[in-house]
Amino acid sequence: MTVARILWHDSLKSHVTERLRRLEYAFQRLPIYFVTACTWERRPILNNADVRTGLIEFGETGGGRGAWLGAYVLMPDHLHAFVIIDDERLTLSTWIKSVKNSLSKTLRASGVPAPHWQKGFFDHILRSGESYSAKWDYVRENPVRAGFVKQWNEWPFVGEIFDLEFRDDRV
Repeated sequence: MTVARILWHDSLKSHVTERLRRLEYAFQRLPIYFVTACTWERRPILNNADVRTGLIEFGETGGGRGAWLGAYVLMPDHLHAFVIIDDERLTLSTWIKSVKNSLSKTLRASGVPAPHWQKGFFDHILRSGESYSAKWDYVRENPVRAGFVKQWNEWPFVGEIFDLEFRDDRV
């Protein structure tokens, strides 16, 4: 092996080792997920008191099923939420399906015709307390950036059910 090839091989091993170390964050026992779900054709149907009440009721009962809904923002056409899922009892996909079904029931009762939701959702596992804070700071400003309010806390469709905290299982 030439010197150049040995140096490249050593730097690759170092890169792979660092990358594998970062993967440990993805395998936390109870990770915090950041999720976004959008309405069908981005219809503005989520910013109403009944939907907010339905989301709160759904979130408050989630712990018994293995899901803890933290901070959330209901925008007219999408939902942002932070949630911890106990993957021994529930999957994130099942939880998203349940929250969509629950809110669809509320929307139907309010006379909003289906379909209500786009298929699928966006999710991201948070890997540190800093990313949770940074992501929440950004997300809660959505109503301000959209021009609905001057301060994020004036938006009536923002809240928190459970106070989630990033926990590093490696320590």
